[in-house]
Amino acid sequence: MGEYISPLKKSFNLHQEAVENGDKDAQFNLAMCYYNGEGTLKNLDKAFYWYQKGAENDDKNAMNNLARCYYNGEGTEKNPEKAFYWYQKAAENGIEVAMHNLAICYYNGEGTEKNLERAFYWYQKAAENDNKNAMNNLANCYKNGEGTEKNLEKAFYWYQKAAENDNKNAMNNLAKCYKNGEGTEKNLEKAFYWFQKAAENDNKDAMNNLAICYKNAEGTERDFDKAFYWYQKAVENGIEVAMHNLAVCYYNGEGTEKNPETAFCWFQKAAENGIEVAMHNLAICYYNGEGTKKNLERAFNWSQKAAENDNKNAMNNLAKCYKNGEGTEKNLEKAFYWFQKAAENDNKDAMDNLAICYKNGEGTERNFDKAFYWYQKAAENGIEVAMHNLAICYYNGEGTEKNLEKSFYWYQKAAENDDKNAMNNLAKCYKNGEGTEKNLEKAFYWFQKAAENDNKDAMNNLAICYINGEGTEKNLKKVFYWCQKAAKSGDNIAMNKLAICYENGEGTEKNLEAAFYWYQKAAENSDKNAQFNLAVCYYNGEGIEKNLEKAFYWFQKASENGHEDAMNNLAICYNNGEGTEKNLEKTFYWYQKAAENGNEVAMDGLAKYYYINNETENNLEKAFYWYQKAAENGNKESMTSLATLYYNGNGIERNFDKAFYWYQKAAENGNEFAMVNLATLYYNGKGTEENLEKAFYWCQKAAENGNKDAMSSLALFYENGIGVEKNIEKSFYWFQKAAENNDENLHNSNELCKECEQPFIDYHWCQQCNTKKFQQDSSNWTSKNKLIDEFIQEAQLNARNSYEVLEWIPYNRLENINYFSKGGFGEIHKAIWLDGPIDSWNFNMQQWNRQSDYEVILKIPIGSSSFDEFLSEWKYNYNCQKKSFSKFIQFFGITQEPNNLNYIIVMSYAKEGSLRKCLSSIVKLKWQYKLQLLKNIILGLKIIHESNLVHCDLHDSNILMSDNYETYIIDLGLCRPVNDSSQDKTDENYGILPYMAPEILRNDPYIPASDIYSFSMIMWEFTSGVPPFNNKAYDYQLTINICEGDRPEVIKNTPKCYIDLMKKCWDSDPSKRPTIGDLEHIISQWLKCVNRYYEINEGNSNDMKPLYSSDIIQFKVDIDEFIRANEASLQEQPDTSIVQSHPQSYYTSRLHTEILVQNSDCLDCMVDD
Repeated sequence: MGEYISPLKKSFNLHQEAVENGDKDAQFNLAMCYYNGEGTLKNLDKAFYWYQKGAENDDKNAMNNLARCYYNGEGTEKNPEKAFYWYQKAAENGIEVAMHNLAICYYNGEGTEKNLERAFYWYQKAAENDNKNAMNNLANCYKNGEGTEKNLEKAFYWYQKAAENDNKNAMNNLAKCYKNGEGTEKNLEKAFYWFQKAAENDNKDAMNNLAICYKNAEGTERDFDKAFYWYQKAVENGIEVAMHNLAVCYYNGEGTEKNPETAFCWFQKAAENGIEVAMHNLAICYYNGEGTKKNLERAFNWSQKAAENDNKNAMNNLAKCYKNGEGTEKNLEKAFYWFQKAAENDNKDAMDNLAICYKNGEGTERNFDKAFYWYQKAAENGIEVAMHNLAICYYNGEGTEKNLEKSFYWYQKAAENDDKNAMNNLAKCYKNGEGTEKNLEKAFYWFQKAAENDNKDAMNNLAICYINGEGTEKNLKKVFYWCQKAAKSGDNIAMNKLAICYENGEGTEKNLEAAFYWYQKAAENSDKNAQFNLAVCYYNGEGIEKNLEKAFYWFQKASENGHEDAMNNLAICYNNGEGTEKNLEKTFYWYQKAAENGNEVAMDGLAKYYYINNETENNLEKAFYWYQKAAENGNKESMTSLATLYYNGNGIERNFDKAFYWYQKAAENGNEFAMVNLATLYYNGKGTEENLEKAFYWCQKAAENGNKDAMSSLALFYENGIGVEKNIEKSFYWFQKAAENNDENLHNSNELCKECEQPFIDYHWCQQCNTKKFQQDSSNWTSKNKLIDEFIQEAQLNARNSYEVLEWIPYNRLENINYFSKGGFGEIHKAIWLDGPIDSWNFNMQQWNRQSDYEVILKIPIGSSSFDEFLSEWKYNYNCQKKSFSKFIQFFGITQEPNNLNYIIVMSYAKEGSLRKCLSSIVKLKWQYKLQLLKNIILGLKIIHESNLVHCDLHDSNILMSDNYETYIIDLGLCRPVNDSSQDKTDENYGILPYMAPEILRNDPYIPASDIYSFSMIMWEFTSGVPPFNNKAYDYQLTINICEGDRPEVIKNTPKCYIDLMKKCWDSDPSKRPTIGDLEHIISQWLKCVNRYYEINEGNSNDMKPLYSSDIIQFKVDIDEFIRANEASLQEQPDTSIVQSHPQSYYTSRLHTEILVQNSDCLDCMVDD
């Protein structure tokens, strides 16, 4: 058997034999055998030789392959010129692959001069001859406009042709056309398809692009796992940018587990391979210490590398490194350079940063115009912080004209893009109506949004909204919450406000130690308001032991920081030697500093200092100057003093016009002394035209504000009809008020009786002469009842003024008698008394001056057990009335109904009716007004108790109110002397159940403490606006409950000190209840202190700790409770859940004996505390 010869060997042998026999066509085939090692050993030299032989013999395929040998240096030395020569020869002979290769030579300038037009020509020739690689390159020429005009449509066409002919590069390029919509409509699905085809055909770039499609869900569903797979494939195939993308996968944990260390490695690999975005991200890793140790120097170096490679984000970060001195020395000029480079390369953040450089003059000269330009560029590119900064430019007119509308627009844009500072400023625009209409609701909304995004300033502003109820309801708990949030975030202003919340118990429990803590925190952070408040804490010993030295220290610190109230207090410390040595020079210095800084109280003090202080020169001109400054700053005391200086010509020329002006200003600001003087000026026509009506008006205002001089003057106005209709009743009323206030003008009156020429003992009252007239007139009337006649006559003969006169009133002198209401012991009718009560004796007419057609009340007793008791009631009433006309309803006399012969009491009409009818209004009053009403009631009850009486039926229907809020105690029908033996009777126990003390319900005798219990129920009504237990039946069970200690539920926001006093008043043990004298003292002190507090703190800001003068500081805790209750009442309506009355709750006095007797065993015991 012969040796086996393979087909390739046979083929080689045949080609070799043919060549040796002169067959030129066989030369090319033999060269191919040598080139590919087919049938023989591979031999590039011999392959070159036979390609050359074939080419020289005009074999066009040999020409192409010979060119390739020269191009690649295969079998011969590399020779681009000869490669070009033979490619050209082959191409001219129609070899399409040679055409493509010739185009490459022209494209790259290999073996010939670079000529893109010729390259395009030969790419086109090759492509038209179906060379798929040429098709792809021809497409590239059309895409890039190389050798021809740019034509994306033709580029797309040839990419598509090449791709359809399985050119993998063309597949990738075609995918890009679809992705970017170049030369065709954008179609992400087709882009994905061709990227996938190209990647599956091992196109490296397509692998990376396909991964991007999976990551971004472009043309397919998002799939991080597949994205990671193809990034990894691309990396394995050497695609540097894929290294960066793979790093991002590891960094974010996309398609693989998060791994900062591996991410760092791939960022580093990609960066070292020249990928500028990887350089940038590698710098970030070094900056943040992610996947490697933090290294600011290396962060700087890689930012610099990336920036120098035109990465605009790196340019911005490099600028930040230079600006902040991170990883390199601080260099504002270089920071500015790179911000500018980045901005000019359209980095949006850099635009904003560049604007900041121009605004602040950092690394360049300050230039507001350029700052505005770059803020605008950044804002238009969506940078929200730049929108905010642009808004500030428009707001302040920096680099552009001031334009509040545009400022508002950009604040709004930035806020809507979640810039928290812009939210806060947008809220301010809405609050103040700047650039838009004022809208407190929207202001509140944006303050809230900003606060929820941790803007400290907004937290403060939101708290203020809740304090003042601006755009939302007042809510002290939320005030506390936001102050606390801001304070814990380091905001000094919020720390001070938080301390105030703790101090006043606003929105949280009162805690003076916590208040001190936060005042101290804010003070140590140089907040001057907190420094002042901390000083007050040390001064008063609030939350810390009293320490005048530390108080002085912090007053001094606050003063040095410009706090004018602290300056004033520091002057006081020096003046009194508190916490430091007494020093009058420094006293004067700090008064002057406070005054010069606008403290109107210090201005007033400085003026007084100049006016009266012996330690400095008495300088009326300087006194005048500072009184004027204080007055112009709203100090009403100084207004009055300044007016007086003008009036008397002290330190200035006398000027009634200016005196009038400043008295008027002071009067309008509530200074009652100024009101009196203003009335005088109107009366005398000094500084203004005479105007008796206005003189009356201001005299009345002063009198109502408690000025006793004005009270006596007002009485004269009414008496003589000056500026008002003549009104003897009101004249008498104000004379009596003045008398009760010990007005010396009344006691020093020299007016004489025209008959006996002796001084009147009271207002137009001569007791000596009037007694004779009453005696002479006694024969002209009779009640036909000896006891009544004696009672009336005794009253007339002993009357020391018209108010003490009683009369027998003929029934026929009463008109328009109408039923009004019904009580427990009688019916009430209204009527007109034609004659009216006596005022004074008219010497000329020889008759009594009377207040004719006088509106009166007729009380018709029903069910009285005896005439003696009827008469006793009114004797008690009359005796108390004599002691204080303003605390008891005036008793005019008695009449008789002609048909049934019932005796009827005639008394004054109180226009507002009973206290019960006024409760809904009283509960809404501020506490200083409630306390005044309670004090009035106490003063009436005090007269009863000092008369050795017990009222025995005190409740809200037995107290009447006039139209000027005077209170009158009535119905003394059950009134009994203390220790009256008749109280042993247990079959006559009258009253309204909730007002009856437990001991009375147990059949114990009435004592003054029983009235105190009844008063406690009135105290409770002032907090609720409804009668006690009105939601329960007034029955036996309630009687048992009261005896066992049941009391009305304490109403929310009632001052604690008030609650404590009320609870003492309703204590089950009468011996533990306060006396009427105790009540008068306590409530009078409260009233005085609360009024004084409001006087000295008028106009103080919320950030200032309230001031307490030395005369009220000991009652500070109680004062604060009333102030908080006033503030709470502004935002919370009274609780209406208890308003609906139970059908078995009754409000007239009734007999309770039967209930008590039936269950006496249950009521025998005293309830233990």
